[in-house]
Amino acid sequence: MKGILGRKVGMTQVFTKDGVLIPVTVVEVEPNTVMQVKTPESDGYSAVQLGVFDKKEKNATKASIGHAKKAGTNPKRFLKEIRDVEASYNIGDKIGVEIFEVGEVVDVTGTSKGKGFQGTIKRHNQSRGPMTHGSHYHRGPGSLGTMLPKRVLKGKNLPGHMGHETVTIQNLEIIEVNPNENYILVSGNIPGPKQSLVLIRSAVKNNKKTTAKEVLTYVDEPVVDEVVEETVEEVVETPVEETTTEEVQTEETPAEEVEENNDSEGESN
Repeated sequence: MKGILGRKVGMTQVFTKDGVLIPVTVVEVEPNTVMQVKTPESDGYSAVQLGVFDKKEKNATKASIGHAKKAGTNPKRFLKEIRDVEASYNIGDKIGVEIFEVGEVVDVTGTSKGKGFQGTIKRHNQSRGPMTHGSHYHRGPGSLGTMLPKRVLKGKNLPGHMGHETVTIQNLEIIEVNPNENYILVSGNIPGPKQSLVLIRSAVKNNKKTTAKEVLTYVDEPVVDEVVEETVEEVVETPVEETTTEEVQTEETPAEEVEENNDSEGESN
């Protein structure tokens, strides 16, 4: 037997690689702390007491604070005993979702939703009377018994408080175990409203492990914008001939000689 405490988050659905849709319930499972270990020698039976979800010391009693200090942790909001645990634990050990594997069959225990004071039609699924033709019996409980006892017999279905009871749903399959984000996906629905405490433990009537279902996972891939290659027209540049200083000097020498000849002619005249 093995078990762990968790908190019901809500329901969703997953798909297998075969195209089968499976409705699942997400259970948030923080690491449970072993608060106490009971043995047949000291307590008469073997059990492990688990605690989960810290509680402020100002809201805890002195007895609970002292009990938590023995385990080296803070006072816990919820405590639960699990008997005949397979593994051996010490006080202060942490138990995570790794104790369960995909494909295991488990029983889930929780507290059902409270419906308040309800009548026999909603509480016990009884049928109503005729609504017309002068009938004065519509949604009443009906006959309360025979005449002889002159009292209401025990077990009579009557109006009263509905819901808020401890309910166990058996033979549910574990679809996924995520130790990084501390959650378990359990097939089907489990009792209780959202954020309510649930106990997941090994199935009592079915100890066989089913084949693990391959669940589709979705990976967010980064979106990369497409790069548009623009065609750039090549411009053909004509090579420019560079003139050196020597060529410039050779081109200017004839003009200087002409000026000198003109000057010499003027002087002769």
